[in-house]
Amino acid sequence: MIKEELIKNLEDEKIKELSIEDSLSILEELLREIDSEETSLEDSFKLYENGLKLVNHAKNGIDLVEKKLRILNGEE
Repeated sequence: MIKEELIKNLEDEKIKELSIEDSLSILEELLREIDSEETSLEDSFKLYENGLKLVNHAKNGIDLVEKKLRILNGEE
């Protein structure tokens, strides 16, 4: 993905459809873009905001999987 796609195309509805793995993969791309000297400060903030959304989405997905595993193991 290019920087413009990472900034503009990460609407909340699109993020909700991503798998945990896809969220983490896109997050890696965001971090590379933020670290790039070619990325403006304004774009870095937008990338950072989208990164936070992705982190929260991935965390929620992991929490859900963990809860399902606990149920399957009879812990809940």
